[in-house]
Amino acid sequence: MAVADRRPDRVAEPPHTLEPGSDNRDGHLSVCTKVCYGIGGVPNQVASSASAFYLQLFLLDVAQIPAAQVSLALVGGKVSGAVADPVAGFFINRSRRTGSGRLMPWALGCMPLIALAYFFLWFLPPFTSLRGLWYTTFYCLFQALATFFQVPYTALTMILTPSPRERDSATAYRMTMEMAGTLMGATVHGLIVSSAHGSQRCEDTVHPRSPAVSPDAARLYCIAAAVVALTYPVCGSLLCLGVKEQPAASAPASGEGLSFFTGLAITSRHPPYLNLVVSFLFISAAVQVEQSYLVLFCTHASRLQDHVQSLVLTILVSAVLSTPLWEWVLQRFGKRTSALGICVMVPFSILLAAVPSAPVAYVVAFVSGVSIAVSLLLPWSMLPDVVDDFQRQHHHGPGVETIFYSSYVFFTKLSGAGALGISTLSLEFAGYEAGACQQAEEVVVTLKVLIGAVPTCMILIGLCILLVGPAAKMPRQDASQLSLRRRTSYSLA
Repeated sequence: MAVADRRPDRVAEPPHTLEPGSDNRDGHLSVCTKVCYGIGGVPNQVASSASAFYLQLFLLDVAQIPAAQVSLALVGGKVSGAVADPVAGFFINRSRRTGSGRLMPWALGCMPLIALAYFFLWFLPPFTSLRGLWYTTFYCLFQALATFFQVPYTALTMILTPSPRERDSATAYRMTMEMAGTLMGATVHGLIVSSAHGSQRCEDTVHPRSPAVSPDAARLYCIAAAVVALTYPVCGSLLCLGVKEQPAASAPASGEGLSFFTGLAITSRHPPYLNLVVSFLFISAAVQVEQSYLVLFCTHASRLQDHVQSLVLTILVSAVLSTPLWEWVLQRFGKRTSALGICVMVPFSILLAAVPSAPVAYVVAFVSGVSIAVSLLLPWSMLPDVVDDFQRQHHHGPGVETIFYSSYVFFTKLSGAGALGISTLSLEFAGYEAGACQQAEEVVVTLKVLIGAVPTCMILIGLCILLVGPAAKMPRQDASQLSLRRRTSYSLA
């Protein structure tokens, strides 16, 4: 769900002189600056949320490309985003400062390119033979460019102010805005394309294999894509106007730390980190599978087509509202105990596969949102403990923190790519017919397995690894001093 991701401050920057008239010399940030900074992260969350829930349905039923090619497109996009993560940090760290700074040109320069890639990702080309290649190319471009925006954007936190308290406040504004963007993306996109997948069309036809999508579906998806793409220039303009990177006060960048692969070789031998990464490889993949197949399950394995938009909104609202509660639970009962909240969705997912009715679906959507919230929040709360534990033992310096975070994002994106790719291929083997009103019984059974049994098994395996494996030892006095700025962001998409 995308959700997308908050990263640590990858690019080391010295404190910058604050723009006259906006913030004072003590490092206090105006509300306007914080709001503009938070708005800058909204477009990526809007786009990621919409694509997480609706892209697979669009590729299968509207673009009508084979499930095997859909699998290739999803895997390629996720892998390109994963690979772009360390590559972006490498190039940005070695880029020269311009008149508008070093980070801001990267962030602003990527925005129009992301908007174009996102629009063409939902555009239906006139040819049919190479549509698989078309969507694979633009999904890879979208994921890579979104990463090249997110890296410098999150690193801007360090240059907003030298005050840690104000940095935490700015990060809180960003988290709030990104959550709002997640809700807005799925809601706006879903409302626009809702008429393209109505149950009435299938009920009126006598041919079960006739198209289940509206002839206007391609136009509706293009309109939705254009609306989402417009958020990039609008929010980018506000980011440019409200947040200034001052080149006059810059100093040479600090010395280079460990390279990504050297640092990865060192950190991957830390047992608590290995335990955390391996466990959440399964858990995060389970969440992505649950998200991706909910819409397809409601459309083809149950009579819930008319409830898709409401169910997606229920999941997102539940996740957003339960996040403060899970923050309290983490502090009150501990992080390992809180991990048990992830498995709350397990019995309900199985129930939905067995009894696909509307009342059950809404209960499952609400409980799934609660579980997804803790599954996305927990790793970013545990990673700082792992980093502190490693640094106390090895003393490799602050650069190691970036390697921990970026490598975690790298591996979780690869696990999501593998899970989505294999699961989509299973639809191909089951005989999925693109755009058909009624799918074969084998496809219905496959969708029930993907929405119930597969996430259940992966969640239980991940939780067993997390609870049994070694944990970071955190001194009590350090636990209360963890800063919000050391957490990366998570996304429901």
